[in-house]
Amino acid sequence: REKNIGIKKDIKSAVKAFHANPTATTLAAAHSELDTAVKKGLLKKNTVARRKSALSKAAKEAGVKLEAAKKPAAKAPAAKKAPATKPAAKKAPAKKPAAKKPAAKKADK
Repeated sequence: REKNIGIKKDIKSAVKAFHANPTATTLAAAHSELDTAVKKGLLKKNTVARRKSALSKAAKEAGVKLEAAKKPAAKAPAAKKAPATKPAAKKAPAKKPAAKKPAAKKADK
């Protein structure tokens, strides 16, 4: 109960901070607090989606540019592409034993 109250206070303070100073960073902080509440099971998914939508709408009306928030997201997939090629090489040998197992099952039938 005390932890839930703390999470709710964090949500309220983040939302108030956004309304006092609508910027991309305060919007991201408010969204993060709401996502934490869903993760902890404090609020339902649709409730948080509705609140996040309202915050985003308020940000748009206030003229907040969300491009700054999108740039870090673009960097993350670029970083994932390089490691993705390494596991692909590992997956190829893993597929060969997997192919043998279904063949054995067919022989059993």
